[in-house]
Amino acid sequence: MALTPKQRAFVAAVQGGASNKDAAIAAGYAASSASVAGSRLAKHPNVMAALAQAGINKIVKAPATKEQVPAEPDSAPGEPEEAGFDLSNALRHSDPKDFLLAVMNDFGSEPKLRVDAAKALMPFLHSRKGESGKKDSAKEAAEMASKGRFGVRQPPKLTAVQGGK
Repeated sequence: MALTPKQRAFVAAVQGGASNKDAAIAAGYAASSASVAGSRLAKHPNVMAALAQAGINKIVKAPATKEQVPAEPDSAPGEPEEAGFDLSNALRHSDPKDFLLAVMNDFGSEPKLRVDAAKALMPFLHSRKGESGKKDSAKEAAEMASKGRFGVRQPPKLTAVQGGK
């Protein structure tokens, strides 16, 4: 049940009591299409599961049961949610590469966040096959050609003949 950031924002806004349209606007959707986006998000299986875990009944014309009553929230409504990783440890890194490595190797963070960090880290560690420019590829081709039959040869070794210089 991996929710995208917009879906998480939509669920948080609905938990706060917003309508589908207002929650979609709060999640970052355009105001002109927020009604449609809110309706679509409310029917999404992962969003419905997240709302059910929170005790929100978004099914139309279905009576709320006793077990669907929302539980007490762990934090106050105005407090930000806890990040998926230790922010104080993350701020210790001055190099973005080290930070991404720390997030990728942090088993306490969300798997989606770890995968995104690994994707962002890939260009730092591995270059693409076709990523070099024309000059680089021409230089490599010249090096390969110089190793063949017509490449640069070693000069002859000059040795002194007996009795001469």
